[in-house]
Amino acid sequence: MSVRQRKTEQLQLRVTRAEKARIAAAARAAGLDMSEFVLARVAPAGQDAFARLCDGCRGPGNVHVSLAHLNDFLTRLAGGELREAVAAAPPPMGAFLDNYVAAMVETAGAARAVAAPAWTANVVPLQDPWFGSSLVSLRLHLLVSSPPAFRRRNLFVDTTLGGRA
Repeated sequence: MSVRQRKTEQLQLRVTRAEKARIAAAARAAGLDMSEFVLARVAPAGQDAFARLCDGCRGPGNVHVSLAHLNDFLTRLAGGELREAVAAAPPPMGAFLDNYVAAMVETAGAARAVAAPAWTANVVPLQDPWFGSSLVSLRLHLLVSSPPAFRRRNLFVDTTLGGRA
């Protein structure tokens, strides 16, 4: 479902004949042309998808639906894929979304024994608690049942339905 963008720029790399031959062979083995192969190594599809999904959280529309799509994406990734996809920090989205996305990444990493990327440590936790429900009677439940990464960030959510935060 990726949208193909028109290529308007060119990048030239100086390599030895042997390096070029190795890159060409690896590209052929992967079923890609050399440009696609090099781009896939530099900007893996998972990183693009993560960035696009984070951008969707900022855009118009229901932020909860966008966060659910991001959660689905993170949940599908294996350990190495997750590490690669979330290596780069998304652009700032505001304190709430920065914390929510960081907590989702940390929770996904913990579930796969993958260390959280360094950028998550730079996201300052919310000063005031945020509860995933306006029902005061649910607050105690949310305080107790929120995943650790969310609690550390002062976000209190319930993941018992469908495993989504």
